[in-house]
Amino acid sequence: MPTTSPDSLATSTRRTIAVLGNPNVGKTTLFNRIAGIRAKTSNFPGTTQEARIAHIRLATQDHADTESVLIDLPGIYSLHLDLSESKVCADVLDGTAAPAGEEAHKPDALLVVIDATNLMRNLSIVGESIAKRLPTLVAVNMIDSARRRGIHIDAAKLAECLGCPVVLCSARTGEGLEELAEALAHPKIPDRTAPTDQLGIERWADDIYAAVSMPTDQSTEQPADDKLTDRLDRAFTHPVLGLLSFTLIMTGLFWMIFKLASYPMDWIDLWFGAVGSWVGSLIPEGAIHDMVVDGVIAGVGGTVIFLPQICLLFFLLALLEGSGYLARAAFVIDRALRPFGLSGHAFVPLLSSHACAIPGIMAARAIPDKRDRIATILVAPFMSCTARIPVYVLLTTILFPTRPLLQAYAFTMCYAMGIFAGLFTSLLFRRTILRGKSRPMALELPSYRLPDLKSALLLTFDRGVVFLKKAGTLILAISIVLWWLGAYPHSAPTQAANDLRAQAQSIVDPEQADTLLAQADALDTRNAAANSFLGRIGTTFQPAFAPLGYDRQLTVGVLASFAAREVFVSTMAVQVAGSDDVDDDTVLESIANATNDDGSPIFTYATSWSLLFFYVLASLCLPTLVVTAKEAGGWKWALLQLGWMSLLAYTAAFAAYQFIISAGGT
Repeated sequence: MPTTSPDSLATSTRRTIAVLGNPNVGKTTLFNRIAGIRAKTSNFPGTTQEARIAHIRLATQDHADTESVLIDLPGIYSLHLDLSESKVCADVLDGTAAPAGEEAHKPDALLVVIDATNLMRNLSIVGESIAKRLPTLVAVNMIDSARRRGIHIDAAKLAECLGCPVVLCSARTGEGLEELAEALAHPKIPDRTAPTDQLGIERWADDIYAAVSMPTDQSTEQPADDKLTDRLDRAFTHPVLGLLSFTLIMTGLFWMIFKLASYPMDWIDLWFGAVGSWVGSLIPEGAIHDMVVDGVIAGVGGTVIFLPQICLLFFLLALLEGSGYLARAAFVIDRALRPFGLSGHAFVPLLSSHACAIPGIMAARAIPDKRDRIATILVAPFMSCTARIPVYVLLTTILFPTRPLLQAYAFTMCYAMGIFAGLFTSLLFRRTILRGKSRPMALELPSYRLPDLKSALLLTFDRGVVFLKKAGTLILAISIVLWWLGAYPHSAPTQAANDLRAQAQSIVDPEQADTLLAQADALDTRNAAANSFLGRIGTTFQPAFAPLGYDRQLTVGVLASFAAREVFVSTMAVQVAGSDDVDDDTVLESIANATNDDGSPIFTYATSWSLLFFYVLASLCLPTLVVTAKEAGGWKWALLQLGWMSLLAYTAAFAAYQFIISAGGT
């Protein structure tokens, strides 16, 4: 087994090994077996294509100190296809491209991974790799699955046909990895070239086929595994049964996410609360205390609390993908998305966006067609992410305080409305600015197999780190800025608050005195919020939101949410309740019953519906815009996304508010 090391050795010779193969051959699983958790994810400069990189030390008998850089290239069917991932792979093998942080030069060795259960399908990529005349090693993966089907491969004969070393292995079970580690230290330049003419290819294929022993009864009876695969495929790809099974599987997946993730989310919430209290007790009261506790710790906690849902989603998706089901789901969903200008390739990115749009947008890298990819990126934020959930809970509770069934219907409506808005947007953009014929979805249905738990955990770890790096740091900065805008300039205590404090001093009953002091503190907090920079911004922009039924305080909450949706509830708590403890039921009740400056209720029936429509449709997440600009290829796409979603949200919120008012509602 190879051992990994994150550091370079000054005494060793550093080599680069590129890992190439078709999709669904277990290439990344094999890479993860070799590299472990020390692998990192990096983009190729100027592209959205992603590679995993690991610095490994090959623990072999004669090359104990050999260190190598292992690069897991995107899965492709050919180096010559007109696809960005094919061009990236070809450029890496030619020495003209390398992942960010690595030096561009021809790889010192090439590891080609092929599927033992479908050897003939892999001949194209093997032949193209041999033609590069690089030291090459072929890893025949999934050998355990091949044996179960009665397929036996003679590694020596296959190596003779290919002209380079061949190792039989299983990334799932670990079989053959010791031999693979040894062979990686001394790969061989192929001593033959794959033919290019049709007759030569057929003869070469016959020679390779001679190295493979198939079941003797395969011509008369289908293997049991294949029979089961056919039966499952008939169900999972059926127009009706396939959609029904997809609905049931996805319902179960989301149930697990929201049910199981609630426990670690609560623990994280409690932990950050304890850390905030502990750190707050160590720092004297003042600006630094407030910035650290209310800005830094609260900002980090507000991001990390969603990490369990993100990780659980990617872990479950990795298991579904490893089992072979996701390819079937994409095939079924392709029929539903095609009329709206999207393909089945958009399925996983849009599904991921229900946890967070950031990893969903990043997952769109796998979409081969550029127009499809940009359309998916633009509509991904319409999917209701976990950051919207606190807002949905607050507003549906205000609208239907004693009717949980109606709360559930309204909650479901929010998700459905986001999906329909995304489909409508895709249809509109594909008929206008992204006009063009979509590339048909070329989809290979991989074999069903038990998913590799280690690879799923590694992918989850990797995506969790990416999420924290890309979203956490930005939200932390945003939280500090929002804290500063809300904390300054300081306001003197109001006369009404001073009168309440004076009255409390003359009252003997401690409970009554505490009540008056709490009222005084709330008055001062609301006054400070109104006169802070954030409050003044709200006063300035309130006329623009008046047609939606929003007062100054709601305007502040909405404007703060453009940085990150999840700050709406805490911002409103400070604005209308004089408290930022949003887990306190009395605070939520205070928000629901709060009044504006003229004494009228803030959250009227019409205003609450208006807000619900607004938060379903608005692009209220600065980190998402940053990632959109990076992944789509420029800020013009991010600004288009922001402008279109804001226009749609404003229009829908305006229509909802005005309709209810004109119908005699409040």
